[in-house]
Amino acid sequence: MSTRGRFGPLVGAIDEGTSSARFLVFAANTGEVLTYHQEQVTQICPKEGWVEQDPFEILTKVKNCVETSIDHLKKLDIDPGDIVSIGLTNQRETTIVWDPLTGKPLYNAIVWLDVRNADTVDQMRSKIYGKKAETLKTISGLPISTYFSALKLRWLLDNVPEVKTAVEQKRCFFGTVDTWLIWNLTGGVHGGLHITDVTNASRTMLMSLQTLQWDPMLCRFFDIPMSVLPQIRSSSEIYGYLAETSLRGVPISGCLGDQQAALVGQMCWKQGQAKNTYGTGCFLLYNTGTAIVQSTHGLLTTVAYKLGKNSPAIYALEGSVAVAGAAISWLRDNLHILSDVNITAELAQAASSTGQVMFVPAFSGLYAPYWRNDARGLIFGISEETKKEHLVKAALEAVCFQTRDILEAMNQDCGIPLTKLLVDGGMTVNSYAMQLQADLCGIPVGKGHLLLLFDY
Repeated sequence: MSTRGRFGPLVGAIDEGTSSARFLVFAANTGEVLTYHQEQVTQICPKEGWVEQDPFEILTKVKNCVETSIDHLKKLDIDPGDIVSIGLTNQRETTIVWDPLTGKPLYNAIVWLDVRNADTVDQMRSKIYGKKAETLKTISGLPISTYFSALKLRWLLDNVPEVKTAVEQKRCFFGTVDTWLIWNLTGGVHGGLHITDVTNASRTMLMSLQTLQWDPMLCRFFDIPMSVLPQIRSSSEIYGYLAETSLRGVPISGCLGDQQAALVGQMCWKQGQAKNTYGTGCFLLYNTGTAIVQSTHGLLTTVAYKLGKNSPAIYALEGSVAVAGAAISWLRDNLHILSDVNITAELAQAASSTGQVMFVPAFSGLYAPYWRNDARGLIFGISEETKKEHLVKAALEAVCFQTRDILEAMNQDCGIPLTKLLVDGGMTVNSYAMQLQADLCGIPVGKGHLLLLFDY
């Protein structure tokens, strides 16, 4: 009979996001975070609207985070052998193609907010006639947009000869970031698992929400061979075992796209509960239970989770904002008017009431509920009295106003207005932004037991 240390069984979590990779270790019995390590992931922007990442860097950073966290455990006199399982969550829609014979990527990862495939979107839309557009959305829950993986994969097939040749020679694997990581961590070229879970698959525009399998009609429409696609699994089962890192032999038993993971993490188990994540982008998910609710107000229908092979799929409506925290980073990194994002609340509160600066951070178009790929950023209302404080305030307001637009669309689709909004993500430490969000939406906003902190 095995014995565990003073914290009992531990669970590890890989969190590979748009900006960084993390590995966290939790005490399974209490949920306490015992240690973690985080590393930034480089964004590559070779052209306007193009956003890429190096798949090998993503993998290396994840491994580094695991190994450093293991070292932390040892220094805390905690046995890494107490880790009984690993879960994984990831940036969604980001598209990676690789050669399974060599393990080498055929191109850089194309990040979810990349808009290079705008012409591809136009070509796909030109194929639609009559009710076909509605039929596609009814099957996948998604509109034709630069956002989703099918359009990114179609661009790769049309524009990267190495990818086209690899497909013809049947040596091309496609996957979102979860698929790439799991394949490598379970053996790679030596028998790595080519799988994804239902939440990530539901973001490709190739999966049927009804069958939870790749849809032949959607694959024909986008002319994507099903042979390159991973096997779809539930969000919670033992997929396989780590063949890499110091945790070799530990099972990988959970996989969720990052926003669905946040919904689960906020314990939004009941129909009608919702959470909003303020990260690089901003993503509001509303649990609709086992019902597949088709939005008529510009929202997405997505799989929220499926916790086990034989468990029912739970669905959600989602409103996606392309740029949230990225707007603050832009003020810091591009305009250099910020030295530290942690002072944004202070600056916004210091902004005088003279004048009104408006900021529309549509760097890569507008997502829900507008779906305008051609939209671009705009700052207006600038006068001789405008200071950096006004720009910071406008950036925070932009995130909150876009969230309100999504909430109004959800209220129209569901017919039952939300009574509270749970929040997470880096921007939630900004008390000014959260109070503004509560004021604009007219409902309490906050984190779990701190919900009343931002009550309007």
